[in-house]
Amino acid sequence: MTTFADFGLPAPIVRSLADQGITTPFPIQSASLPDSLAGTDVLGRGRTGSGKTLAFSLPVVTRLATSAARSAAAGKARRAGGRPRALVLCPTRELANQIDATMKPLAEALGLRTTTIFGGVAQSRQVTALQAGVDVVIACPGRLEDLLGQKHLTLDDVEVTVLDEADHMADLGFLPGVKRIMDRTPRTGQRLLFSATLDNGVDVLVQRYLKRPVTHSVDDAAAAPPQMTHHILAVADADAKKRVVHDLARGRGRRVLFTRTKHQAKKLAKQLTGAGVPAVDLHGNLGQGARERNLAAFSSGEVKVLVATDIAARGIHVDDVELVVHVDPPAEHKAYLHRSGRTARAGSGGDVVTVMLPEERGDVRDLTRKAHISAKPQPVAPGDATVMALVGELAAYVTPPPPVAPQRQAPKRPAAQRSSGSPASAAPSSSSGQRRRRRRSGGGGGGARPAEQRASRGR
Repeated sequence: MTTFADFGLPAPIVRSLADQGITTPFPIQSASLPDSLAGTDVLGRGRTGSGKTLAFSLPVVTRLATSAARSAAAGKARRAGGRPRALVLCPTRELANQIDATMKPLAEALGLRTTTIFGGVAQSRQVTALQAGVDVVIACPGRLEDLLGQKHLTLDDVEVTVLDEADHMADLGFLPGVKRIMDRTPRTGQRLLFSATLDNGVDVLVQRYLKRPVTHSVDDAAAAPPQMTHHILAVADADAKKRVVHDLARGRGRRVLFTRTKHQAKKLAKQLTGAGVPAVDLHGNLGQGARERNLAAFSSGEVKVLVATDIAARGIHVDDVELVVHVDPPAEHKAYLHRSGRTARAGSGGDVVTVMLPEERGDVRDLTRKAHISAKPQPVAPGDATVMALVGELAAYVTPPPPVAPQRQAPKRPAAQRSSGSPASAAPSSSSGQRRRRRRSGGGGGGARPAEQRASRGR
C-alpha cells in the first residue's frame, strides 16, 4: 500500500501527517503528487471531500522549503515582508480558513509561515502579518486586490499559485478579479488548478495560465459519492415540514441543515435551540468573529447542529457529519452536490435528506435527475418510522439559555431641558444668556413672543 513517505516528502511533513492520523493518500493525492512535486502544472478534478486540499498543500510547502534551503545556502534572505512565495486563491473565507487549517501545520513543520486574507474583517492584522513576512498567502480575490492596490504586498516572488474551487469562483463572478491577480504572478511559476467541473469559464483559466498541464480526474465530479445515501421525504404542508425538520435535528451525531435564506437560517437555529437542540447558524449576515465561533463550536462537537445557507456549502470541512438536510431544496444540481458533500467525506458514509413540499415536486425531480440521484419521494409524517430511522439515537435535551434582557434606554429629557442643555453642559454664552433674559422680560423685538401671541397668528 502506498504511503506518503513513498513520494519522497520531507521527513517533518510525513511525521506531521502521521501525528494527525493521516498515513494513506487518497486517490487524487496519489495521482497528482508525482507531477505536482516535480514542478509540473496540474489540473485536478474531483468532487468535494476527495482530498484536494492536501493534494495541493503538500507540493506547495515542499517546494517552498526546497527553494528556501537553496536561498539560505546562497546567503539570501529566505523571507521578505510583503513578498509571499506561494498564493492560494479560493472563493470564500470559510474555505480560506479550512485550507489554512490543513496547510499551516505542514508549513510550520518546515519553518514556513502562512496567513489568510479575506474581507469582512479589518485589514490591519492582515497587513501586519504581510509586513512581518509570510511564505504562503491564502486569499479571497476581493480583499487581495484591495491590498495589492494599496501596495501592501507584491506577487513578484510567487513560485506556486493554486486556484481552488475554481468553478465556484466562476459561479460567484470572481473570474475577472482572478485573471487580474494571475496576471501579476510570474509566468514562470507553477500553477495548480483544482475544480469539480470545467464549466463557466474555468477552461479559460486553464488555457490562459497553465502550461501543458497534466490532468488528474479520479471520479465523476458531477455525481455524488457512492457512500452517500439519498432520501426524499415528501411532507403534506409547511407545518409538517417544520416538525419533520425538528425531528431530523434531534440526533446525537453532527448534522448540517441547509436553508435558502439568511433569515431562515437564523430563525431555524434559534427555534431548535429553544426546543432543547443547541444549534448555530452560518450565513453572510454574520460578522467574521461570529462565523468563526459558530463553526468552531460545530467542529469541536460542542454543538451538533449547524444551520447554513449555500455560502457554507464549500467551506465546511468537518469530519463525521452523518446527516445533511436540504430544508429548502437548492436551485440547481451543482448546489445540491456541494451541499450534500458535507457528509460522506474521506471515504465515510452519510445520509442526505431533501424535505419536499407538494409544490416542489417538479423542481426536485429535475434536480435529482441532473445530479444523477435515483432516490424516489417517500411520503412521511412527523415522528414516523422512516424519519426516526434517519434521526438515530436521540440527543439529550439541553435547557435553552435564558433570553437576553433588552437593554434599557435612558429616558428622554423634556424638550425644554434638551433645548437649554443639561446641568452638566457648558455654561451658556453671554449672547444666549441675553436672549433668555429678553424672553423672560417679554422684550426684544427679535425675541420669542408669548404663547398666546404665537397661537393667535395661526388663527
